[in-house]
Amino acid sequence: MIFTKQPIVLSKTKPVHSIYDIKLNSLFNEPIDLNQFQGKKILFVNVASKCGFTHQYKGLQKLYENYEDKLMIIGLPCNQFAFQEPGNSKTINAFCKVNYGVDFIITEKVKVFGFYKHSIYQWLTRKSNNGVYNSRVSWNFQKYLVDETGSLIALFPTRVKPFDKVIIDQIIA
Repeated sequence: MIFTKQPIVLSKTKPVHSIYDIKLNSLFNEPIDLNQFQGKKILFVNVASKCGFTHQYKGLQKLYENYEDKLMIIGLPCNQFAFQEPGNSKTINAFCKVNYGVDFIITEKVKVFGFYKHSIYQWLTRKSNNGVYNSRVSWNFQKYLVDETGSLIALFPTRVKPFDKVIIDQIIA
């Protein structure tokens, strides 16, 4: 497994398994069909409301507003890092809306590592699924970028802010 403090831009490779087949649910247990985002890039971000990086919600929302014609952001709440997302669906939703005006997708709480790792993170972190790269989620607000065809193209560690040039360059590429 690779832990990184620097962004990693990957060569485009066809995934072994399609990301569009993965089942995700919204905060309120409604199915999210990833197929609807074919033709757009998707930025997957594990999020938490009580983290020192929680302020990145503001940048993520602005990024979504500026590029929503070509980008979907999907926030995946996770309580595995120092228990920094303790809330239930209702409190997570209220926190995101009231404090940051979030209107991109927020999913149900997920596990990003361990035995119960969600299938989206099994795909994002395993080369045997994504076809290109093994990684490990090292903290909240780590970001994975998937291109318009469902290929993993970049990984951005926590400290890379949503409006960092390296992220913008990949979105507009």
